[in-house]
Amino acid sequence: MTNATLSEETKTSRRRFLAATAALAATTTMAAAAEARKYRVAVIGHTGRGDYGHGLDSVWLDIPEAAILAVADADEKGRAAAVARLKAGKGFADYRAMLDEVKPEFVSIGARWLDQHRDMVVAAAERGVRGIYLEKPMCRTLEEADAMVAACEKHNVKLATAHQTRYSPKLKVVADLIGAGALGQVLEIRARGKEDGRGGGEDLWVLGTHVFDLMAFYGGAPKWCFARVTQGGRPIARADIKPGAEGIGALAGDEVHAMYGLERIPVGYFDSIRGAGAPVRWGIRIHGSKGIIEMGTNYLPPCFILQDPNWSPGQSGKGWAPVSSAGIGAPEPIRNGTPHMGNVVAVRDLIAAVEADRPPIANIYTARTAVEMIVACFESQRQGQPVEIPLQNRKNPLEML
Repeated sequence: MTNATLSEETKTSRRRFLAATAALAATTTMAAAAEARKYRVAVIGHTGRGDYGHGLDSVWLDIPEAAILAVADADEKGRAAAVARLKAGKGFADYRAMLDEVKPEFVSIGARWLDQHRDMVVAAAERGVRGIYLEKPMCRTLEEADAMVAACEKHNVKLATAHQTRYSPKLKVVADLIGAGALGQVLEIRARGKEDGRGGGEDLWVLGTHVFDLMAFYGGAPKWCFARVTQGGRPIARADIKPGAEGIGALAGDEVHAMYGLERIPVGYFDSIRGAGAPVRWGIRIHGSKGIIEMGTNYLPPCFILQDPNWSPGQSGKGWAPVSSAGIGAPEPIRNGTPHMGNVVAVRDLIAAVEADRPPIANIYTARTAVEMIVACFESQRQGQPVEIPLQNRKNPLEML
């Protein structure tokens, strides 16, 4: 891949990012005229089974042009607490009953447990909701993801996922640096999970979704995957399969080593080993012929550049430089880089996307791509060979071992 090709691709990404950002800025103006008419919002959570995600419920309290009308939670105590916390008008045990009665325009689906996402999204889409803010990961299987996409397309529903790094202003800064040749020819992307007690298959699902989303943003659509998933040093077998935490479904593996062919960058890698981690390793490193960019996750993630073609500060004497939303070595001008602010930016973009009839920045298609990259690891292990993406098998590969 030539630098010219990469530059053109990053220019395209930058144009899309800037267009979405401009539309997002327009929603701030909408807030001033929102006194007479507010967007109708409802929240779906499930106390004890994923709760309300990472603030996907409370984000609406900081959107003046929105009003939280109701909360659905099957847990009675959790529901009462959420109604009070969110100053909502009413609580429901059944989210379908809430959707039917309240008829919200926007819904936050905060429950983290994946086994609920497909049904909640489809029910909201079929009942006239215009926009959905969904906790990640998207769902358990590609079959579920396809059903969610079909329902949202049929009813023209815009769905955004809580992949907060997609909304980070640092995303554009890094894309500009790559486009300007700061890394030279981009050679590979390396990603790791947190590699804590969840390391391996669970890490792949719960935290890998963030880094795969970044890998696809910079590297382009995945074309193939070749992976090895092991338990205790040997390939996973049927006896290793157990129900995964957080409603993931059938799960196995305490180590994952995966390699991906990407549309714009030759190759990407993901690795996770249970108990081997340090949280700051969670993220991606983009390696080029002139240096490396390291990037974490969340709305204002840590980001550094090493302008060293040897990739070795010990040999070259060169050091890592911080990258802010203002550029290399510049002080960070954004004062509020909290995850809550990331949710606010994401919801404002979702509102703008609904009004402009465009996909949100972190949309249902990018979310499905992340799920496909996760599932491809297990499918490659099942087949014992590289697998082409999109996958033909849309079910959980572990259920077929």
